[in-house]
Amino acid sequence: MTAHGDPIVVLGATGKTGRRLVRTLRMAGRSVRAASRTGEVRFDWADQGSWPAVLEGAAALYLIAPEDPALARPFVQQATAAGVRRVVALSGRGIEQVPADSFQGMSAAERAVRESDAEWTIIRPNNFCQNFDEDLWHAPLRAGRLALPIGAVPEPFIDAQDVADVAAALLTTDGHHGQVYELSGPRALTFAEAVATMAAAAGRPLRYAELTARKYRAELLAEGVPEEVAADLGAMFANMRAGGTAEPVDGVRRVLGREPVDFDRYASRAAAAGAWS
Repeated sequence: MTAHGDPIVVLGATGKTGRRLVRTLRMAGRSVRAASRTGEVRFDWADQGSWPAVLEGAAALYLIAPEDPALARPFVQQATAAGVRRVVALSGRGIEQVPADSFQGMSAAERAVRESDAEWTIIRPNNFCQNFDEDLWHAPLRAGRLALPIGAVPEPFIDAQDVADVAAALLTTDGHHGQVYELSGPRALTFAEAVATMAAAAGRPLRYAELTARKYRAELLAEGVPEEVAADLGAMFANMRAGGTAEPVDGVRRVLGREPVDFDRYASRAAAAGAWS
């Protein structure tokens, strides 16, 4: 077990799961080193000189994968050499099914922790509910139209706080070494159903439109999305259309002993905060 006073490093500490994990751990009285390019402790994957100060004296690590897959192994090796004994790596559900040239950073991070001397656990969540109100799909929804190449294949969206709660438990309690937990919400909705739910919660028209994969890629590139990001998103939706991540899974219940947050509850809270006004 990670002792209360042992520092826990949280990478991506200003991101969707990272900032929630920092708050959750601190509310539990844990010592947290919140690391990011613009956060409390500076960490930059591209600047290896920033790594040692982040890792020094730390006992546990929440690992957000680098975009450059070549950086994952040396960072994890440096972490264990610095004394990090436990690593929880954030990956993605279905990562093992996507083409080898997609999401290479996540795949490399999984390999690095599996091959390390640390106690490791990997979490693979479905798409976050917060993709609808914090980034990715937020701007299109604010404009009234979300267009994607997914069809009627459902997705059991997971609340980012559930991911953070699971990560906090894995970082601070024993019995999870060598485990891979798939995480999802309690039920699956199509994107059209999700948009309708958000529209009802927001009290304004929001429309879902179906695109072909080619049209989706063209829209992304026209919006200035980098080619490699567009390719990864295309691969993600191709994998989702195959149905491999459509069924809800019980990872949240197995770790936390409770049900995950339902999408209706998420939408109500986000709408009340003005997400799609």
